[in-house]
Amino acid sequence: MKRFYIVTILLCCIILFLPAQNRKSGSGNSSGKKTTSSKNTNTQTIKKTQEMQIPTGLFSAQELERQRKEALKDIELTSQLLNETSANAKTSLNRLNLLSQQLLSRKKIISILGQEMAEIDQKIKAISNDIEILDKDLAKTKENYAKSMQSQQQEHRTTQYKMLLILSAENLSQSYRRMRYLREYSDWQKEEADRIVKKQGEITRRKTELENSRKEKQDLLTQRENENKKLEEEEQLQQKEVRELNKKQKDLQRLLDQKRKEANALNKQIENLIAEDIKNSEKNKPVETAGTKPTETSPETTSKPAATPSSSAKGNYILTESEVHLSKDFAGNKGKLPYPLTGKYTIVSTFGEHQHQELSHVRTNNNGIDIQTTTGAEARAIFKGVVTRVFVMPGFNNNVIIRHGNYLTVYSNLSEVYVKAGDIVATRQSIGKIFTDTEKGNETILHFQIWQERTKLNPVPWIK
Repeated sequence: MKRFYIVTILLCCIILFLPAQNRKSGSGNSSGKKTTSSKNTNTQTIKKTQEMQIPTGLFSAQELERQRKEALKDIELTSQLLNETSANAKTSLNRLNLLSQQLLSRKKIISILGQEMAEIDQKIKAISNDIEILDKDLAKTKENYAKSMQSQQQEHRTTQYKMLLILSAENLSQSYRRMRYLREYSDWQKEEADRIVKKQGEITRRKTELENSRKEKQDLLTQRENENKKLEEEEQLQQKEVRELNKKQKDLQRLLDQKRKEANALNKQIENLIAEDIKNSEKNKPVETAGTKPTETSPETTSKPAATPSSSAKGNYILTESEVHLSKDFAGNKGKLPYPLTGKYTIVSTFGEHQHQELSHVRTNNNGIDIQTTTGAEARAIFKGVVTRVFVMPGFNNNVIIRHGNYLTVYSNLSEVYVKAGDIVATRQSIGKIFTDTEKGNETILHFQIWQERTKLNPVPWIK
């Protein structure tokens, strides 16, 4: 029996002193409280650190960068349009509008830069907290490891000592417990050493990230200072334009009166054409004749109109069944419709009546929006529909009206027209070339309107 016991002990010792990588660490709870406690502490620290490693406001920062780039593109376009538009009596008001748009874009960039720096400040604070936690945990880990090594030296825990400790046990069970304790203690020491190396590497990485964030913030600060200088220069230029316009108040008022008359004439023409469409739509009324079948003509003329408010109300356009669906599709795409032109653009005059923000004596009234673009740009349909009218108006050149059920879109100031009345157009289809006024410094402006029957609508909420 003694021989069997000795052989068993020797086999256990051989297993005990195998290389650590060939054994599974931590296979018991007895005599391993220190190991378990250390693992729990380190696991919590690692989890906490990993949570903090996610950049603060990541998606918000990306969105801010996207908005900043868009604003920079707006400024680039506005600068191009300002360079193309000469400063004379006819175009000075439009130049002022462009300058105002440029100032708004510049202020937006400065505001976004401020938000981006605030995001970076939060990120720097989070990284600093991470480093502080990692430093404290590293110091504690080093302290525990040093104590264990010191204790091991004091106890002279050599291989011979370990074998004597195991062999001096009273029975096999006690020998196994001592052997497991020694194994777990040895594994814990190796794990602590590995943790120290990993934490040191993590601290180095986080410090590098901290330095990069501080550099990024400094770059944003420099950029904001440059944007503020540009803003001051543009504000001075705007004030100069305002002074020049105030000197030419009579000429400007005469020009505005002329534009107002032309706009009223266009508005009246559109209303007359809508009235004609309403009158012509009477043929879409279903014929209620007992015992008779509708004649086999086109589906559009034989289909029964749906009972919608616009078609059933007296004096409104009577919709066919296909036009009812087209109206619903158009209304369902509110806010998703494409811009009515190709290329780069900026809105220089918005919908409705406004007091000019810089000129106290100027009030403007717009039945749609005026979109300035570059030479050669084309107007395009914002939705599928049918061209109902192509006509010419003084001050607005060629005009095209497209019907989308009981909605209509108007495209004015075209030099060339690619469509004719009765044509079916698709979404984004080019319908004409926008007029470029060489007398006004190559000014290229599309006047665009949206109507719902006889009611004018603000196009901006409808366009994406």
